[in-house]
Amino acid sequence: MNAITSALRPSLSVFVLLTAVTGVAYPLVVTGVSQVAFPHAANGSILTVGGKPVGSALIGQSFSSPQYFWGRPSATSPMANNGVASSGSNLGSNNPALIDAVKGRVDALRAADPGNTQPVPVDLVTASGSGLDPEISLAAATYQAPRIAKARGVGAGEVLALIDTQALRPWIGVVGEPRVNVLALNLALDGKTVQLAR
Repeated sequence: MNAITSALRPSLSVFVLLTAVTGVAYPLVVTGVSQVAFPHAANGSILTVGGKPVGSALIGQSFSSPQYFWGRPSATSPMANNGVASSGSNLGSNNPALIDAVKGRVDALRAADPGNTQPVPVDLVTASGSGLDPEISLAAATYQAPRIAKARGVGAGEVLALIDTQALRPWIGVVGEPRVNVLALNLALDGKTVQLAR
């Protein structure tokens, strides 16, 4: 009995100590530091308009009206851009289901803007690995500019200028690709000032 007790005591002590350190102290420290140093990111990167939350800068939203920019397709289920079901389609590049889905998306883009003969940017017809991508490339935004200008009755140059003002550039000029957040860009199209929730 003494042998069992003497063996259990150190094991239980280590268990309690590690639970306190990794299950209580570490999460509290990380949460506290993130709330002080990065409050916007730590609280979901929420975008607000007039003090009301309109979405997260980190999760895509579905837009289908011709007067708005469309984001990347989403492979999440049971609905698009479902934040609790982040996933890709896991279909290979030569899978017939993926090929058919891409063709359907290309056809939808062509139908929405029949006069646009430019090549369709790949990020407008393929889902990201997470299925939640909130951003599109500048090429994808520029491709949609003529359709949006026509639907809104404005010049294409005005839409292109808005894309440029909303563009997110590579970090320190080299890390990442130039891109634009679709929700922020669509809110800017409506003349709404987007603020980061604190």
